[in-house]
Amino acid sequence: MTTTDYSPLGDPEDDGGRWVPPLDFALDRARDTLAQQQAANIYDNRAMLGAAVHLEIALHDLLAALDKKAGQ
Repeated sequence: MTTTDYSPLGDPEDDGGRWVPPLDFALDRARDTLAQQQAANIYDNRAMLGAAVHLEIALHDLLAALDKKAGQ
């Protein structure tokens, strides 16, 4: 097995003051993104990568909105 050093694109512990959407907006966006990405072709690497990116962003925003509402 070969391992490669890499630098992640972002630090999950430091969002740098990223805008946090309101919870209702984040929920709607997560639902819409999930509905859109369910049609992605599992045999298409580019489609799977795109789906993963879109879903990661929606999940990140949803969790940030939940944390903000919880006062964290």
